[in-house]
Amino acid sequence: MPATYNDAKLIVALMRWGTEMGFDDALQEIFSDSFNSEDGSAESAAARKVLNFGETAGSFVKHGVLDPSLLTDLLGFGAMWRKVSARALFMRVQMGEPRLYEHFEALAAKSTS
Repeated sequence: MPATYNDAKLIVALMRWGTEMGFDDALQEIFSDSFNSEDGSAESAAARKVLNFGETAGSFVKHGVLDPSLLTDLLGFGAMWRKVSARALFMRVQMGEPRLYEHFEALAAKSTS
């Protein structure tokens, strides 16, 4: 099924929310040479923002609210996930919640397949 105008409206709202939360700055930080993507125990506001954005977008896709191909055409969720996955996996263990950030992980898998 092709993307709809409603998908586009939701993407615009999602991107607006991302701007409000500082998502662009967070992306810049996680893709900088100084970001340590292997240390999941390191607290990072940038990683937290990217994880929350990715989980929200992934939840929309999982529940059929947003077309996955439109979303993954616009944003590189696979690359984002690779940069913050160590933090997500660490948080799963810390919180005892194996499903934490599972929607972001699934969305990342869709964007690399």
